[in-house]
Amino acid sequence: MDRIYGFPASAKHYHLYTLDSEIKRHPAYFSAKQGSEEAALELVWELAREFLYRLRGEFSEDVVYVSPFAREAAGDNAIPPLLASACANLIGGQAESDIVQVERVYHTGADPMERMSLRPSFEGEVIPRQSYVLVDDVTNMGGTLAELANYLLINGGSVKGTIVLCNAGRSHDFLPEKKKLRLLHERFGDEIKNIFGIRTAALTANEADYLVGFRSADEIRNRLVKAKKETVERLRSKGIQREDA
Repeated sequence: MDRIYGFPASAKHYHLYTLDSEIKRHPAYFSAKQGSEEAALELVWELAREFLYRLRGEFSEDVVYVSPFAREAAGDNAIPPLLASACANLIGGQAESDIVQVERVYHTGADPMERMSLRPSFEGEVIPRQSYVLVDDVTNMGGTLAELANYLLINGGSVKGTIVLCNAGRSHDFLPEKKKLRLLHERFGDEIKNIFGIRTAALTANEADYLVGFRSADEIRNRLVKAKKETVERLRSKGIQREDA
């Protein structure tokens, strides 16, 4: 599925930290990342309880919190769905568990081009006109949350914002600067969509900032070829063999 929608300009975005080391230093982090719901609950409660309390009133109480639940290389990351449940309980609303990420993309440890090439997809029922808030433990370039937002919007949902424990991107915004989008349109035309399946207007701020550094579409393609090889080697070092690798 092409990414044709970016985040709505009206969406509100909240994060607790800007460095993922703040989360990783918690003693429950690695167990939570590998699938322990008990560890994830401990981490979310100890780190994010006051942060989430402060967000009361920022979203209506009929919103649904949805997380991009995906299997990490070392197991099922239990933090995002536990964070979604905590949001529902502490801010008000419901947590969604039927919308799931279809495939493993292994973004942990990936560089920017790898992340752009490893696009997740989603499945599950989206309620038309329902308001959704996207929740995750860490975002870097914002691509995974952007793909989830696109899935919700294509299927008739309404995206009201995001809540993440850590926004580790160079830019903490999700919407790109208009001047950078104009530059990308002028320089590449439709090539970004042809290469990645992402409309230029649907890029996140960090994705746009990254692509501005390339001078030609061929330069992007060459770096993409290299990135795909790097992904194979990175996962092979962890004993993982992707079916499409």
